[in-house]
Amino acid sequence: MKPRQAWSALFSTEPTAPGLDVAIIAVRIVLAWIFIYYGAGKLFGAFNGPGIHRTAVFFADTAHLRPGGLFAVLGGVIEFGGAIAIALGLGSRLAAIALFGDQVMAMITVTWANGIGSLTGKTGYEFNLALAVLALAVVALGAGRLSIDNVIGRRLGVP
Repeated sequence: MKPRQAWSALFSTEPTAPGLDVAIIAVRIVLAWIFIYYGAGKLFGAFNGPGIHRTAVFFADTAHLRPGGLFAVLGGVIEFGGAIAIALGLGSRLAAIALFGDQVMAMITVTWANGIGSLTGKTGYEFNLALAVLALAVVALGAGRLSIDNVIGRRLGVP
């Protein structure tokens, strides 16, 4: 490779297909792991999570979402189910929109008042913001070639 080609490749803003595949699979793995962790904690008490009852109490008392039980189940299903869908690359854009909404709700109801990078000991909204933006990347780019969505799309003749 000539020096000019090397510099051109380094500073090119056009994504390559393999580069996009690596990036989107990394985003999907991170989102899946984080949301499986939090969703299973909400629904089943897994990973030393609060479980459905304590989540419902938190949603009702702290987030002011009533009925707390309904929102606890809804949040847990969105997070756990969305994570499984993202991991498999099945209905990824729809799952990512739901996860984006989940994080926006978390910011509005709980973390926004604490600010970003809160020094008060309370959780700020930076984590929610990062997860929301990663979810938007999946909405924008899709699940990539290493996904069930891609297999279904090819069978349907979607370009």
